Amino acid sequence: MLDTKNFLLQNIKVAVENIVSVDNQAISTLGLTNKLRCDILDILVTYSDKIPHPASASVNGDGTNSPTLIRWQILAYVASIDLTIAKWFESHLDALSILHEVGYDNNTNGLWAVWASEGHPHPIRYQQGKVSGTKGWCSGANIVDHALMTYRDKHGHSQLLIVDMQQTGVEIDNSEWQAVGMQPTDTATVQFNQATASNVGPANAYLERVGFWHGAAGVAACWYGATAYLAAYLVTAYQQKPHDYKAMYLGQISTALAVTQQYFHHVSSLIDSQPQLSHELAIRQLRSNVEQLARLVLETVGQALGAVPFCRNAHFARLSADLAVFIRQSHGAFDLQKIGELTSDLTSELTEEQENIWQL
Repeated sequence: MLDTKNFLLQNIKVAVENIVSVDNQAISTLGLTNKLRCDILDILVTYSDKIPHPASASVNGDGTNSPTLIRWQILAYVASIDLTIAKWFESHLDALSILHEVGYDNNTNGLWAVWASEGHPHPIRYQQGKVSGTKGWCSGANIVDHALMTYRDKHGHSQLLIVDMQQTGVEIDNSEWQAVGMQPTDTATVQFNQATASNVGPANAYLERVGFWHGAAGVAACWYGATAYLAAYLVTAYQQKPHDYKAMYLGQISTALAVTQQYFHHVSSLIDSQPQLSHELAIRQLRSNVEQLARLVLETVGQALGAVPFCRNAHFARLSADLAVFIRQSHGAFDLQKIGELTSDLTSELTEEQENIWQL
């Protein structure tokens, strides 16, 4: 069994809690200002080069620690504090891992973001080192130093651009972002007008590299971290005032959480043991499972605790509202369709001893 002691996570917790304690607050009652969010994010970014990329060598070099699991544990912890910070930090780490994977070894200081949404009626165009056009769904638009964003070239190939956001020719419009959950994420539509940019990596590298799916699992770790923390409120409530119905609801979500927790361990082991594979099916299943788990916990904890935490606990209320929006980064029925197709494909690999792919 893997030793999952995460000393890096312990150091990050101490650093974050030192910031929070200045205001004499605990994580469970944290009322966040935008300044405090940015202060926490700044501390997290200082640990960027210590957080392992998915499927990288063991951070201790002794084969005992799963680098992928270490990364997910950190993301889950950040998500338990605040999903806006988690959104920013996950995107930052994903950008650094993408750059690492495509062989970019230049300076990566500052705060990064990945902006990969496509379909805007005025798409990104890139020519002779200059970028124009519009990119939608750009989280952290006003705070990031560098954006790693996709565009389609004249052949329809997906390409990656690095854009310094601290330059002229960049206009940020937050007016379309009307969200209540995830409201502070500074998600904007960004218009570029002959801004300087540089191409990085080969054509279609963003979608075709195995790390695309490894990174997608990191988003699920954020969902899971927030979900598990919401569930912990029910544990506390039951311990303070035991009740049979609370115990029943707790038993229901405890079972679901335990199964998903073990699946994170399983998928991280898959990625670390076979880093050359994308593990798309397992990761799609993981994301789908976490989405269903999040919806179960949101509903069940609400039934068990009633309106009180939604109305009187700022951390619980914010995490609940944010999680309901963040899990919509899942692709719902489309993901299930792909899981079905990939499952069907997998049957071609059955051995003579197997009657079906789920046989124990």
